[in-house]
Amino acid sequence: MATNLAINDVLLNTALDMGGLKTKKDTVTLALQEFIQRRQAEDIIELFHGVEYAPDYNYKKLRHRK
Repeated sequence: MATNLAINDVLLNTALDMGGLKTKKDTVTLALQEFIQRRQAEDIIELFHGVEYAPDYNYKKLRHRK
């Protein structure tokens, strides 16, 4: 899909240099992938705040050592 965007040249060139990629298209694609991964990771981390643990749960007691 062809898209024309007005992207800040300083930001794009900085990202291009930092990423070590050859094209602006590759740089924007990588930036979008990393943005999506970060947001998905934040969503997963947020799920941990909804877990309720039993106050009497003792994982050490459940270990079986010989």
